[in-house]
Amino acid sequence: MLSFVFSCSSAPDKVGNLDLIKWRSDRGGCGDVRKGLEKEFVKIQSELLGKHIDDVGYMLGRPDIQQLGSRDQKFYVYFLEKGIHCTDITQKSAAQKVILRFNAVGLLSEITFQARPL
Repeated sequence: MLSFVFSCSSAPDKVGNLDLIKWRSDRGGCGDVRKGLEKEFVKIQSELLGKHIDDVGYMLGRPDIQQLGSRDQKFYVYFLEKGIHCTDITQKSAAQKVILRFNAVGLLSEITFQARPL
């Protein structure tokens, strides 16, 4: 089980074997670093479920895309690989991505992987 103390500490370096420093450094997945971390992300996703949106953002870094959904849901999107979004952020990208859905009280309730454009 994960436990985090964030108030005065720096962001964690790892969760399980997922290297969060590498994850956070690959903005937009444009360096293709996150693609190599996908298997480790899959292994720890059950540990992320139920975490607060602030804690998840602190660990994984700012999302590549943030969307608001119905009933105060929020979605964080992290690209796992290069795509058209790397050269033109206004284009819808079919690159592989992980989508985190947070419920109305800000808890991570679902993690999905998707390759179709948003």
